[in-house]
Amino acid sequence: MKPIIGISMGDPAGIGPEIIAKALAREQVHGLCRPLVIGDAGVMTKAVGFVAGSLRVRAIDDVSQAHCERGMIEVFDLKNVDVDRLELGKVSAMAGHAAFEAVRAMIELAKAAKIAATVTAPIHKEALVAAGHHFPGHTEIFAHFTATRDFTMMLAAGRLRVVHVSTHVSLRQACDAVTRDRVLNVIGLAHDACRRLGIGRPRIGVAGLNPHASDGGLFGTEEREHIIPAIEAARAKGMDVEGPQPPDTFFAKAVGGAYDVCVAMYHDQGHIPVKVTGFAYDAAAGRWASVNGINVSLGLPIIRTSVDHGTAFDQAGKGTASDASLLDAIEYAARLAGNR
Repeated sequence: MKPIIGISMGDPAGIGPEIIAKALAREQVHGLCRPLVIGDAGVMTKAVGFVAGSLRVRAIDDVSQAHCERGMIEVFDLKNVDVDRLELGKVSAMAGHAAFEAVRAMIELAKAAKIAATVTAPIHKEALVAAGHHFPGHTEIFAHFTATRDFTMMLAAGRLRVVHVSTHVSLRQACDAVTRDRVLNVIGLAHDACRRLGIGRPRIGVAGLNPHASDGGLFGTEEREHIIPAIEAARAKGMDVEGPQPPDTFFAKAVGGAYDVCVAMYHDQGHIPVKVTGFAYDAAAGRWASVNGINVSLGLPIIRTSVDHGTAFDQAGKGTASDASLLDAIEYAARLAGNR
């Protein structure tokens, strides 16, 4: 049996519901898994209309009721959106709460082993806060509800995979987060993730924090005091690790195939190369022509993958948003579930 994969609806005022509708109309998704949307059935019915789809929406309240038939979107219906009051492209507490509840409910289903993996559509942080849910992002919500302390995110676009020593903190805090123990822990999480993707002996590259990876201490001491000792400790455990690499050339080497996974020291150091690789903007049309790339939460007791883009309020309801990133996230979730 193919795994049941939960897909949270995301912010109902954004593009999440309609890219889900697009993706679930594709044959390739049903060849990988049995998809189950977690959210509001009324919102998903409207989303099908935005993409001119012929899919039917069926609401259920227990996973055991799911048939996972092609031509149908089955929704674990939380009934938490007043569709008549919902304004597309607008921040609202109602939408933020609905998005949060979809994620929370999906986590509980995964913890109870009723679904094999989770995939998240984009949420809006301002809407979350307006609803009283003070989390910086999906990763922290998953960590909170699974009582996970050691975690990080892995971004992937094509052959480029990047994990992060720190993410949603200030740049000043990010420098302080570069410690031997944290870098070693993230190297280990990256190694384990690649093994679960079927890579027998992952080649791991580690970026430096400072320009030119400090040039032997000319531009900082973090490499000598923390990053190099972490790399040496990882090698002592049998891992294939190289670094610290100068950040300005490191990711070009990775795109060229030098590494199976990269360790970045902070949010933008890792996010920028992945999004330059996976995103394409059409200036003439004033919109993103394609958005590829995904986010995988590492260190959790459950599988979580996600699109690597936001709610795109400016495109909501137009049916033009790309489902490419969501398709990648579903494929990764299915691969991880199969190799668990």
